[in-house]
Amino acid sequence: QGINFRNERTLEMLKTVPEQRPLAIQLFSGNPERMYKAASFVASLNCCDMIDINMGCPFPMQVRQHRGAGILPYPDEVKALLETIFEFPEIQFSVKMRLGWESPDEALELLPFLNGLPLSHLTLHPRIGMQQYKGETDKDGLSRFYGQCTLPLFYNGDIRTLADIHALTGRFPCLRGVMLGRGLLSSPWLAAEYRSGNLFTAEEKREKLFAFHALLVEKYSSRLEGGEHQILDKMKTLWDYLLPDAEKRLRKKVLKSSRLGDYQEAVKNLIYDTSITAGQ
Repeated sequence: QGINFRNERTLEMLKTVPEQRPLAIQLFSGNPERMYKAASFVASLNCCDMIDINMGCPFPMQVRQHRGAGILPYPDEVKALLETIFEFPEIQFSVKMRLGWESPDEALELLPFLNGLPLSHLTLHPRIGMQQYKGETDKDGLSRFYGQCTLPLFYNGDIRTLADIHALTGRFPCLRGVMLGRGLLSSPWLAAEYRSGNLFTAEEKREKLFAFHALLVEKYSSRLEGGEHQILDKMKTLWDYLLPDAEKRLRKKVLKSSRLGDYQEAVKNLIYDTSITAGQ
């Protein structure tokens, strides 16, 4: 099978300006040949500074094809896949992974091989893939991996507050940093709090949340061609994360909105009528 990267909107999204750099592109594959083709195409665009190889996605559609976390139980396949990076000395590569698919020992077994690769860093989500995003992150599994990893290591998983970041970096002081995923969707002010070193007030958080939401609507509106319904479909998924303690009546109005104007009014009411706690 070939790889088709000719979708015009995909190519448009990959165009960058200097202010948007550095830029990393994440690739999924369980097949070395397809990984090589994808990396070759990305390299030809001269648009990105790094390729991140995803070995952490737990979604069944990916896992069944030995992609994402689904490749972790197969060390020979992992090695064949990652050895393709030696074909591209001009590109920095990184890997995002989980502790394993079925067992946290899977990542530990791969670690001596990973330590020997010219990777810029590893990012570890300390759950196994079968958990998806349920249950607690495995800090003991993280500790074992952390103790044996010689590459720069980033942490990912269940970071929701500034206190979470400080607790993690206090226990694991040699971490190179943390990656914010769902936590940044639920608390769009979190990265700014961390960089400033100060907790924001409830009103500051409210203002940043409203600005973040408005910017996201603006960007979706400029890129999506399917009209209001497509924009609404994209925006409503955000509320799986945002303000989980909001009143059900207000949340229902947001999710039931069928016109963009009604949706934006419902969101404004929800944000400004919901208690947002300062100092968390």
